[in-house]
Amino acid sequence: MLNTEELIPTRDSLLSRLKNREDQESWQDFFHTYWKLVYGVAIKAGLTDQEAQEAVQETIITVARRIPEFKYNPAACSFKTWLLNLTRWRITDQLRKRKPDHFAFHRSADDTSRTATVEGIPDPAGLDLDAVWEEEWRDHLLEAAISRVKRRVSPEQYQIFDLCFFKQWPIKKIASELGVSRGRVYLARHRIAALLKQEIKTLESKMA
Repeated sequence: MLNTEELIPTRDSLLSRLKNREDQESWQDFFHTYWKLVYGVAIKAGLTDQEAQEAVQETIITVARRIPEFKYNPAACSFKTWLLNLTRWRITDQLRKRKPDHFAFHRSADDTSRTATVEGIPDPAGLDLDAVWEEEWRDHLLEAAISRVKRRVSPEQYQIFDLCFFKQWPIKKIASELGVSRGRVYLARHRIAALLKQEIKTLESKMA
Protein backbone atom coordinates (compact mmCIF):
# COMPACT_ATOMS: atom_id res chain seq x y z
CA MET A 1 0.00 0.00 0.00
CA LEU A 2 1.04 3.59 -0.56
CA ASN A 3 2.44 5.53 2.34
CA THR A 4 -0.54 7.85 2.64
CA GLU A 5 -0.43 8.71 6.32
CA GLU A 6 -0.81 12.29 5.16
CA LEU A 7 -1.55 12.23 1.44
CA ILE A 8 -0.30 15.51 0.01
CA PRO A 9 -2.79 16.97 -2.50
CA THR A 10 -1.41 18.60 -5.64
CA ARG A 11 -3.14 21.91 -5.11
CA ASP A 12 -1.52 25.28 -5.54
CA SER A 13 0.03 25.29 -2.06
CA LEU A 14 1.98 22.07 -2.66
CA LEU A 15 3.13 23.09 -6.13
CA SER A 16 4.35 26.37 -4.72
CA ARG A 17 6.41 24.52 -2.11
CA LEU A 18 7.87 22.22 -4.75
CA LYS A 19 9.26 25.25 -6.58
CA ASN A 20 11.70 25.47 -3.71
CA ARG A 21 14.16 22.67 -4.49
CA GLU A 22 15.55 22.90 -0.97
CA ASP A 23 12.21 21.82 0.52
CA GLN A 24 13.24 18.18 0.87
CA GLU A 25 10.22 17.23 2.99
CA SER A 26 7.71 18.32 0.34
CA TRP A 27 9.69 16.57 -2.40
CA GLN A 28 9.86 13.38 -0.34
CA ASP A 29 6.10 13.48 0.20
CA PHE A 30 5.57 14.13 -3.49
CA PHE A 31 7.73 11.15 -4.45
CA HIS A 32 6.00 8.77 -2.03
CA THR A 33 2.62 9.92 -3.32
CA TYR A 34 3.24 9.59 -7.05
CA TRP A 35 6.10 7.19 -7.82
CA LYS A 36 3.85 4.14 -7.84
CA LEU A 37 1.43 5.80 -10.26
CA VAL A 38 4.20 6.59 -12.76
CA TYR A 39 5.76 3.15 -12.30
CA GLY A 40 2.49 1.34 -12.96
CA VAL A 41 1.88 3.26 -16.18
CA ALA A 42 5.46 2.61 -17.35
CA ILE A 43 5.11 -1.13 -16.78
CA LYS A 44 1.83 -1.25 -18.70
CA ALA A 45 3.49 0.69 -21.52
CA GLY A 46 5.90 -2.22 -21.95
CA LEU A 47 8.93 -1.22 -19.89
CA THR A 48 10.89 -3.68 -17.78
CA ASP A 49 11.16 -3.20 -14.02
CA GLN A 50 14.53 -1.47 -14.34
CA GLU A 51 13.36 0.72 -17.23
CA ALA A 52 10.21 1.66 -15.31
CA GLN A 53 12.24 2.63 -12.24
CA GLU A 54 14.48 4.79 -14.42
CA ALA A 55 11.38 6.36 -15.99
CA VAL A 56 10.12 7.21 -12.50
CA GLN A 57 13.42 8.83 -11.54
CA GLU A 58 13.65 10.78 -14.79
CA THR A 59 10.03 11.92 -14.46
CA ILE A 60 10.64 13.24 -10.94
CA ILE A 61 13.80 14.98 -12.13
CA THR A 62 11.86 16.55 -14.99
CA VAL A 63 9.14 17.72 -12.60
CA ALA A 64 11.82 19.35 -10.44
CA ARG A 65 13.34 21.06 -13.47
CA ARG A 66 10.08 22.28 -14.98
CA ILE A 67 7.93 22.98 -11.92
CA PRO A 68 8.96 26.67 -11.84
CA GLU A 69 7.21 27.22 -15.20
CA PHE A 70 4.07 25.26 -14.30
CA LYS A 71 1.10 27.46 -13.45
CA TYR A 72 -1.69 25.84 -11.46
CA ASN A 73 -4.84 26.22 -13.54
CA PRO A 74 -6.98 23.04 -13.64
CA ALA A 75 -9.29 24.58 -16.25
CA ALA A 76 -6.43 25.11 -18.72
CA CYS A 77 -4.02 22.27 -17.89
CA SER A 78 -4.43 20.17 -14.78
CA PHE A 79 -1.47 18.83 -12.88
CA LYS A 80 -2.77 15.36 -13.72
CA THR A 81 -2.46 16.04 -17.48
CA TRP A 82 0.89 17.76 -17.08
CA LEU A 83 2.33 14.83 -15.14
CA LEU A 84 0.99 12.38 -17.74
CA ASN A 85 2.79 14.25 -20.53
CA LEU A 86 6.08 14.20 -18.62
CA THR A 87 5.65 10.49 -17.93
CA ARG A 88 4.88 9.77 -21.60
CA TRP A 89 8.11 11.46 -22.72
CA ARG A 90 10.22 9.56 -20.20
CA ILE A 91 8.65 6.24 -21.28
CA THR A 92 9.50 7.09 -24.89
CA ASP A 93 13.10 7.85 -23.84
CA GLN A 94 13.42 4.42 -22.25
CA LEU A 95 12.09 2.67 -25.34
CA ARG A 96 14.52 4.53 -27.55
CA LYS A 97 17.45 3.47 -25.38
CA ARG A 98 16.77 -0.12 -26.37
CA LYS A 99 17.93 0.73 -29.90
CA PRO A 100 20.92 3.09 -29.69
CA ASP A 101 21.28 2.86 -33.47
CA HIS A 102 17.65 3.75 -34.16
CA PHE A 103 18.75 6.44 -36.62
CA ALA A 104 20.76 3.95 -38.65
CA PHE A 105 19.47 2.77 -42.00
CA HIS A 106 19.93 -0.31 -44.08
CA ARG A 107 19.72 -0.60 -47.84
CA SER A 108 17.34 -2.92 -49.63
CA ALA A 109 18.57 -5.61 -52.02
CA ASP A 110 18.41 -3.33 -55.05
CA ASP A 111 20.00 -0.46 -53.08
CA THR A 112 17.23 1.91 -54.14
CA SER A 113 15.44 2.44 -50.86
CA ARG A 114 16.18 2.76 -47.16
CA THR A 115 14.23 1.59 -44.12
CA ALA A 116 14.73 3.03 -40.66
CA THR A 117 15.45 0.52 -37.91
CA VAL A 118 13.15 2.49 -35.60
CA GLU A 119 10.35 0.31 -36.95
CA GLY A 120 11.47 -2.28 -34.41
CA ILE A 121 10.97 0.05 -31.47
CA PRO A 122 7.62 -0.17 -29.64
CA ASP A 123 5.64 3.01 -30.16
CA PRO A 124 3.96 4.28 -26.95
CA ALA A 125 1.63 6.28 -29.19
CA GLY A 126 0.18 2.94 -30.28
CA LEU A 127 -0.89 2.35 -26.69
CA ASP A 128 -3.83 4.28 -25.34
CA LEU A 129 -1.68 5.79 -22.62
CA ASP A 130 -4.46 8.18 -21.64
CA ALA A 131 -6.69 5.20 -20.79
CA VAL A 132 -3.85 3.43 -18.95
CA TRP A 133 -3.08 6.60 -17.00
CA GLU A 134 -6.76 7.02 -16.08
CA GLU A 135 -6.96 3.43 -14.87
CA GLU A 136 -3.80 3.76 -12.79
CA TRP A 137 -5.00 7.11 -11.45
CA ARG A 138 -8.29 5.55 -10.28
CA ASP A 139 -6.40 2.68 -8.63
CA HIS A 140 -4.10 5.23 -7.02
CA LEU A 141 -7.05 7.18 -5.59
CA LEU A 142 -8.77 4.02 -4.38
CA GLU A 143 -5.64 2.82 -2.59
CA ALA A 144 -5.18 6.20 -0.92
CA ALA A 145 -8.87 6.38 0.03
CA ILE A 146 -8.78 2.88 1.54
CA SER A 147 -5.76 3.85 3.62
CA ARG A 148 -7.65 6.83 5.01
CA VAL A 149 -10.85 4.88 5.68
CA LYS A 150 -8.96 2.20 7.60
CA ARG A 151 -7.95 4.83 10.13
CA ARG A 152 -11.58 5.80 10.70
CA VAL A 153 -13.10 2.38 11.36
CA SER A 154 -12.34 -0.64 13.52
CA PRO A 155 -10.33 -3.58 12.11
CA GLU A 156 -13.44 -5.78 12.35
CA GLN A 157 -15.57 -3.33 10.37
CA TYR A 158 -12.99 -3.05 7.61
CA GLN A 159 -12.57 -6.83 7.49
CA ILE A 160 -16.33 -7.18 6.99
CA PHE A 161 -16.26 -4.63 4.19
CA ASP A 162 -13.24 -6.27 2.54
CA LEU A 163 -14.96 -9.67 2.56
CA CYS A 164 -18.16 -8.14 1.16
CA PHE A 165 -16.80 -5.74 -1.42
CA PHE A 166 -13.47 -7.12 -2.59
CA LYS A 167 -13.73 -10.85 -1.90
CA GLN A 168 -17.46 -11.01 -2.71
CA TRP A 169 -18.33 -13.35 0.14
CA PRO A 170 -22.06 -13.94 0.81
CA ILE A 171 -23.47 -12.07 3.83
CA LYS A 172 -24.41 -15.35 5.48
CA LYS A 173 -20.86 -16.73 5.20
CA ILE A 174 -19.30 -13.54 6.61
CA ALA A 175 -21.65 -13.51 9.58
CA SER A 176 -20.91 -17.18 10.27
CA GLU A 177 -17.13 -16.94 9.89
CA LEU A 178 -16.79 -13.81 12.03
CA GLY A 179 -19.47 -14.71 14.56
CA VAL A 180 -21.51 -11.54 14.03
CA SER A 181 -25.11 -10.86 13.09
CA ARG A 182 -26.14 -10.26 9.47
CA GLY A 183 -27.37 -6.84 10.48
CA ARG A 184 -23.90 -5.95 11.66
CA VAL A 185 -22.47 -7.06 8.32
CA TYR A 186 -24.99 -4.95 6.37
CA LEU A 187 -24.29 -1.94 8.58
CA ALA A 188 -20.50 -2.17 8.22
CA ARG A 189 -20.75 -2.62 4.45
CA HIS A 190 -23.03 0.37 4.04
CA ARG A 191 -21.07 2.67 6.36
CA ILE A 192 -17.63 1.94 4.91
CA ALA A 193 -18.85 2.10 1.31
CA ALA A 194 -20.17 5.59 2.04
CA LEU A 195 -16.90 6.62 3.71
CA LEU A 196 -14.89 5.28 0.78
CA LYS A 197 -16.94 7.23 -1.77
CA GLN A 198 -16.52 10.36 0.33
CA GLU A 199 -12.74 9.96 0.55
CA ILE A 200 -12.40 9.31 -3.19
CA LYS A 201 -14.42 12.41 -3.97
CA THR A 202 -12.27 14.48 -1.61
CA LEU A 203 -9.03 13.20 -3.09
CA GLU A 204 -10.23 13.76 -6.65
CA SER A 205 -10.90 17.42 -5.86
CA LYS A 206 -7.45 17.83 -4.29
CA MET A 207 -5.35 15.92 -6.83
CA ALA A 208 -6.69 17.37 -10.08
